[in-house]
Amino acid sequence: MFAAAANRLGYCVHTFSPENDPAAPGVNDVTASYEDSAALSKFAKNVSVVTFASENVPPKTIATLSKLVPVRPSLIALETTQHRAREKTFLSKTGFPVTPFRIIKSVQEGSRAIQDLPGPWVLKTAGFGSDGLGQRNISSEEDLKKAFKTNGSPGFILETFVDFECELSVIAARSENGEFAHYGVMQNEHRRRVLDLTVFPAPVGAPIIRRVVDLTRHILKELQVVGVMCVEYFLTKRGDIWINELVPRPHNSGHLTIDACATSQFDQQLRAVCGLPLGPTDMIHSAAMANLLGDLWVDGAPQWERVLSLPDVKLHLYGKKEPRKGRKMGHITALAATAADARRKVLAARSLLTSAN
Repeated sequence: MFAAAANRLGYCVHTFSPENDPAAPGVNDVTASYEDSAALSKFAKNVSVVTFASENVPPKTIATLSKLVPVRPSLIALETTQHRAREKTFLSKTGFPVTPFRIIKSVQEGSRAIQDLPGPWVLKTAGFGSDGLGQRNISSEEDLKKAFKTNGSPGFILETFVDFECELSVIAARSENGEFAHYGVMQNEHRRRVLDLTVFPAPVGAPIIRRVVDLTRHILKELQVVGVMCVEYFLTKRGDIWINELVPRPHNSGHLTIDACATSQFDQQLRAVCGLPLGPTDMIHSAAMANLLGDLWVDGAPQWERVLSLPDVKLHLYGKKEPRKGRKMGHITALAATAADARRKVLAARSLLTSAN
């Protein structure tokens, strides 16, 4: 989706990946290890700027490239957000609202943390935990011991479980000269810890919108972000706001901007990293986005023609060759006069893909 946005403005996209089947084939693609300094050097000679589609790129790789070509967002943004312990510590020390947490590396440290933090709790691996991976609910010290036995992570975050009303996300962009643009607030729903549905705009009041947008603006500034970032929030029944996670790239919850907004998040990412003016983020339609996971292929290919025949419903498939359970293969966006109508429409559309009638 980023490559498509780049091509529309005449840019060539080059990819560097350890995989030999990149999601977006480009020009002079390089398939090599992230630790291959010679391959990185060769790659850098053919590009004017580097950005990343995953926060799991090793910091050493970005540090190597940064000596050869501009890398956006910054190394500090990547290092901070790809590791939960660093991310939580940054947010806490900078005064941003995060749930009470402790960094633990042993059962003994976890037992002490349970005594300090109000429960129940969530245990999360310190690194590489996108899409809800590496998370486990903890209600007792026995649960904690079992988690350490079954998970080989060298470090964890133990945090108080938030009984939230809903999860919100703000997709925003910042340019090299500090220009800031945002898409308002989106509401997310998850299934099995994976994003299932996003509704836009979120049904929250103006004070909440102002609060989370202001927090997002300051986070992007503190991390020297040049590009698009998603900030996820928990909104509690009492109206409290807690920051859940930072994602330093275009985000799944922002995919609906392709069809619903004047400038998509991918167009915005391109503009920011290439030094162009940020585009307008006006909402053209209320919208809802439903993910299409590999589970839909269990009984054969979904019936795409049923969705393609629907007005104001847009189908996006990612060209991934192998559908696997839980793997994001595409998404559907429904447009409507209201967010509630869009939500009903997109769920009905997705149900048609595998229904017998």
